[in-house]
Amino acid sequence: MIMKFRKVDKHSGIPAYLQIMNMIKKEILLGRLKAGDQLPPVREMQRMFDVNINTVMKALEKLCVEGVVEARHGVGYFITGSNEVDSEAVKLLKKTVLDLKKLGLDLHTVLLLTEEVWKSEDSDE
Repeated sequence: MIMKFRKVDKHSGIPAYLQIMNMIKKEILLGRLKAGDQLPPVREMQRMFDVNINTVMKALEKLCVEGVVEARHGVGYFITGSNEVDSEAVKLLKKTVLDLKKLGLDLHTVLLLTEEVWKSEDSDE
């Protein structure tokens, strides 16, 4: 499988290894990476993410600890399980995001509102 990742945003304030972890997790959630899929070689990921090889290794080691990937000595890193989100949920989210954008809301505002609604729904049960 040919996998393309975007470069790490070195000005975001989020550590590069966390950005790498999140990008890999996102690909799993969206179903583009599935259980048994092999990640690109570490040196290739270093070029893709435009980071030091130690940063890639730190991300992969943490993903191993979380059980998201497994290292096979001399072979590479493989996705261990799939937490793919139901395609209907993704469609609903895309429609909702489009509607919120049409209303002029920015990402930060939507995230704050989503968190508050999520928490208030938990306390109402």
